[in-house]
Amino acid sequence: MSPAKHRVSKKSVSNMINFNDPLMKTLKIVNSISGRSLTETDLKRHREAMELAGKIAAPKSGVEITPLIINGIACEAIKPENAHNPNYAVIHAHGGGYVSGGLPYARILAAKLAIATGFTTYSFDYRLAPEYPYPAALEDGLAVWSYLTDNRYIPERVFLSGESAGGNLALCMVGSLMESGRPLPAELLLFSPWTDMTATAPSYEEMAEKDPILTKEYVEEVSKVYINGRGTSNDMHFSPLFRDFASFPPVYIMAGRNEILLDDSIRLKDKVTDAGGDAVLDIEEHGWHVYQQMPVPIASRAMRRLSTHVSKQVYGEPSWEITGTD
Repeated sequence: MSPAKHRVSKKSVSNMINFNDPLMKTLKIVNSISGRSLTETDLKRHREAMELAGKIAAPKSGVEITPLIINGIACEAIKPENAHNPNYAVIHAHGGGYVSGGLPYARILAAKLAIATGFTTYSFDYRLAPEYPYPAALEDGLAVWSYLTDNRYIPERVFLSGESAGGNLALCMVGSLMESGRPLPAELLLFSPWTDMTATAPSYEEMAEKDPILTKEYVEEVSKVYINGRGTSNDMHFSPLFRDFASFPPVYIMAGRNEILLDDSIRLKDKVTDAGGDAVLDIEEHGWHVYQQMPVPIASRAMRRLSTHVSKQVYGEPSWEITGTD
């Protein structure tokens, strides 16, 4: 599948993004921590807004949601009501800068992934910084992966997904699996992945005024509390962009043109392909950071593209295509 190409209309991106939309305003609040420290008030507001975003945006139909506990970690199994293939699964890691998010927030994309792929999608409530800095989230992700691949699914039939910090977590999980010589997932499905915690890519400056969600200050603050003195931001265990991508599994990356993390996606695609791997980069010209969460036409179209891509990966050709609700 070639990267999606979209014509740029005469309308400016700022006119296409409705900053007054209640969900957009909520998402902006979620990611607008300011100042030199992550205060208790900031964190409380951040987490409450993230939960609210989940309640507003998560699909209300088309899936069956089952709570479960895996190795002491609260999880949800989200099964599509139609076109279900029980032999495959998606494990999805939510975003939130490693400091916020949970099952309600994860449900936004987890449910959309279940509908788009036809596979049961598992989300998990990993421990958050600053209370639980690195490697707590990674340990929880690997525990969920180990249980599901030891007891329910063949690893090569599991897709590992993540958005933003969840994309970082998914990449780091694969890195850990490779280091221990364990079987790898079929493919990674990444939405605006955070691949480089150094926050030095040109897109931080080039897209600073266009990005309606993220700020460089937010990224620097949450990376600091996540790393918590356990290393430096250019360490591959925090910034998977700097790892060796030889023998890495296929990667499907979606990003918005108008986000400060754009270069994180572009450089990830280049690193994987330069190492001889398979990577597809889908840039939505009118999109922003994890725009697929929003109930807007470009999000519905993005999930249809993902549906087609996964179907081709599994069946050799598209077997169905979701219609979505624009």
